[in-house]
Amino acid sequence: MFTVPTADVLIQGIISGLLMGCIYALIAAGLSLIFGLMEIVNFAHGEFLMLAMYTAFWMYTLFALDPLLSVPICGGVLFVLGVVTHKGIIRRILGAPMLAQIFATFGLGIFLRAAAQFLWTPDFRQVSEPWVQGPVRLFGVSVGLPQLVSALASLLAFGLLIWFITKTEAGAALEATAQDRQAASLMGINTERMFTLGWGISSACVGVAGAFLASFFYVFPYVGSLFGLLAFVTVALGGFGSIPGSLVAGIMIGVIEVLAGLFIAPAFKYVAVFAIYLVVVLIRPQGLFGKF
Repeated sequence: MFTVPTADVLIQGIISGLLMGCIYALIAAGLSLIFGLMEIVNFAHGEFLMLAMYTAFWMYTLFALDPLLSVPICGGVLFVLGVVTHKGIIRRILGAPMLAQIFATFGLGIFLRAAAQFLWTPDFRQVSEPWVQGPVRLFGVSVGLPQLVSALASLLAFGLLIWFITKTEAGAALEATAQDRQAASLMGINTERMFTLGWGISSACVGVAGAFLASFFYVFPYVGSLFGLLAFVTVALGGFGSIPGSLVAGIMIGVIEVLAGLFIAPAFKYVAVFAIYLVVVLIRPQGLFGKF
């Protein structure tokens, strides 16, 4: 079962893992932001990603708009969805028992998945001719150009998110609300507005990542299940509430799954990811960079 790949294949696999890890990190960043702000886990996070991918697909199908050009649209649509989710659901269950909070977003995810299957059928769809396609030579090996562009753009989006949180007044208000919402409220910060903004930004991150994924990945109603699960693992591994931790953990997971597929078998690549995650959680339950 254990195989040793050639040097070229190994280098190519590591680069591919690094590229996918950047996208994983952007998906997980929104999930980490919400938990750090409100200590609520959005179990519909994967379904938000699915809706973003469908948005990019339909922008291409109906208006011939390439997924890379539809990034602002997907981000905006998901921002609105995040705001509506907070105002319509989350705000009403903040004082409810933890189980009610879990079931609320879990039920929302099931509803969105079923609605997508009803509206667009379970068929696999794909952007047939994106602007960016084909392989490119990188460090002497061939990698997918869509994955490369998506990874670089994800890093850029990740950098903009960190800049917003650390360098802007609204970002400082978000951090203050995450650290102590009562103290932030006493200092004149509208914590309810910060919660709404946090949900909007979190969902916008997923929207941007979904547009990138739609340029090279199939779109179907259950596509968010896998990526959502990997986002939970990424956040738990990096540390709940730690956005930089999401970046490190996302890249780690991307590389681990590729190496496991090369050295063991493709069917076992996620087994290796979850096994390493379990080891880290047993040794350090708060994750690599978490404070909780």
